[in-house]
Amino acid sequence: MESRNRKVLIADDEPDILEILKYNLTNEGYDVVTAKDGDEALEKARRHQPDLVVLDVMMPKKTGVEVCEILRTQPAFKETLIIFLTAVNDEGTQIRGLETGADDYVSKPVSPKVFISRVNALFRRLNKTEVRVLTLGNLTIDPERFLVKVGEEEIILAKKEFELLHLLAQKPGRVFLRNEILNQVWGNDVIVGDRTIDVHIRKIRQKLGIDCITTVKGVGYKFEL
Repeated sequence: MESRNRKVLIADDEPDILEILKYNLTNEGYDVVTAKDGDEALEKARRHQPDLVVLDVMMPKKTGVEVCEILRTQPAFKETLIIFLTAVNDEGTQIRGLETGADDYVSKPVSPKVFISRVNALFRRLNKTEVRVLTLGNLTIDPERFLVKVGEEEIILAKKEFELLHLLAQKPGRVFLRNEILNQVWGNDVIVGDRTIDVHIRKIRQKLGIDCITTVKGVGYKFEL
């Protein structure tokens, strides 16, 4: 089973949600720990080193977005998958979550079947990561070590930023359609907003500090140095 030995932390202040998600994840073979607020989520994340962290956006003490921001600044969590649980449909909140490094959103009320599908999909894509090191000019992309370097400087990218950059860089000059990018990076069974790709491309450009991703207006994106 692909979920065997995968550890998941769920943080939510609603006991019923914790109970139903823990029950369904455990039945799938995941090892599950729970937290009821942001501070407890951080403490348990550091103690248990989960493969996936599920964060309620609106939690006491620290919000899910704040917890995500803190985790993503720590090297131990740069490859950790993060899903937000949210009843908030505000686009600005979702964009901020994506910018902090979240991998997906699941809307409340939560459907256990949909939730499990999204979790499994994230882990499947993680398992399919290409291991060939790419060297393009002074840019190095090492999928096995989740490493990006510009010259000798290591650049820290969120997981989806890394996957998007790696996808484009594997075929320099080829134009990737927006739907193609969404399917290959986020998957057919993951629902994300229309601006998801734009947010991630902007963050990649800012972090790399080099002009390597070109927008093909009305079509998609391509990698070229």
